[in-house]
Amino acid sequence: MRHIRTGLLALGTALATALPLALTAPAAARDRAPDTGPSPVAVEEQRLALEAPREILRRSGFDDAGPRFARGLAATRSYGAAKRYVERAGRALWDRAVDRVQGRGPAGGDLSRDDDRPLYWARLELTRALRTWEPSFELSEERRAALSGALERASRGEDSIDLPAGRRVTRVVVTGFDPFQLDADPRRSNPSGAAALALDGTTLRTPSGRTVRIETAVFPVRWSDFAAGTVEHTLLPHFRPGPRQVDLFTTVSQGSPGRFDVERTNGAWRGGYPDNARESRTETVPIARGVPTVRPQPQWTRTTLPYEALTHAGTGPYPVYDHTEVTEIPAGGTEPVKRPDGPTPGSTARAGGGGNYLSNEIAYRATLLRDAVAPSLPGGHLHTPVLEFGPGNTDPKTGTVTDPAFVRNRVAIVGQVRELVRTAAECRMSVGGCMMGK
Repeated sequence: MRHIRTGLLALGTALATALPLALTAPAAARDRAPDTGPSPVAVEEQRLALEAPREILRRSGFDDAGPRFARGLAATRSYGAAKRYVERAGRALWDRAVDRVQGRGPAGGDLSRDDDRPLYWARLELTRALRTWEPSFELSEERRAALSGALERASRGEDSIDLPAGRRVTRVVVTGFDPFQLDADPRRSNPSGAAALALDGTTLRTPSGRTVRIETAVFPVRWSDFAAGTVEHTLLPHFRPGPRQVDLFTTVSQGSPGRFDVERTNGAWRGGYPDNARESRTETVPIARGVPTVRPQPQWTRTTLPYEALTHAGTGPYPVYDHTEVTEIPAGGTEPVKRPDGPTPGSTARAGGGGNYLSNEIAYRATLLRDAVAPSLPGGHLHTPVLEFGPGNTDPKTGTVTDPAFVRNRVAIVGQVRELVRTAAECRMSVGGCMMGK
């Protein structure tokens, strides 16, 4: 998502002052509060009426997910039954998307298997069905919100990360994102989400013969979810010391055209660019209560991925850069300044290497959590190339939802993410290591 920053940093700040901050606090109603009925239509769900999402669902076979979920939900007769059903259905949707991308079972249509978009749009079909559901029993706003949260976590793989124990395996967590900037082009795919689906539950072998087990999750492009701690709550059980502690992690998002970037430094600043819910936030990155963290909150966190090894390993067709630029307000200063080689002492963050959108924020949150509970853990952020449609298919008003170049580009990006993970894992476990600049 770093490419948003280029030419749009000022726009994001202007939008942040022009757009009202949406209320994101949880409902204050108690469990015994009366059912207030379905909530207003969510912004992301409104886009389901567009032709591109309908075609993506139809051509992947995922157009049956929403109606099937609604029928099952209608058959529940208590909150407990509904909660169990929602969790099962969310997990089933995640598993179905992973299976499709990884080539298990029928494709369900002619859309290429590597596509991440069926999961995103089908999830919205489920959240819409849950939001508009009128149960036969009393359901408070708080409990409806709890069901929605359970559905989100399960359908994103957030609650199904299952790393094996043992010394003979290197445990890796990789995260991706939903598609975004969908008002500009609802056909968009996100190669980081596609990589997460392709890698979830897979096993790799490093050149030295080391076994690498990868588990993944996909996060929303929404400021409010991040403020509520969704990243930390997902990662914390796997960062804590123990027999199943992760050995390596990388958050992944879409970045700049034609290149990968290993982001050296992450900043504690939200730049205000609107998210998928058209909400805007301009502020210091807020840390949710109860999350282990570093105090006082630092302005900067840094990668502990082996960036030099990753930039020189020859992992695929795209160049990989050690990206060191940040934007800061220098100590004693008042105006933002770009620094090509990282922040200066005492400065205030205005953009990390990954900008000041949710790419930078997930990197900041994950590495801050690492510093709080497992400082020696290798981890950081990887930006993929922008996934572009082929020549002649760039106009969303006249273009198609897929084309051969679009598929080739996504397959190439996902394949290189896999090789970068393999390289980082080999560094992690090699004798003497190849950490950081080695």
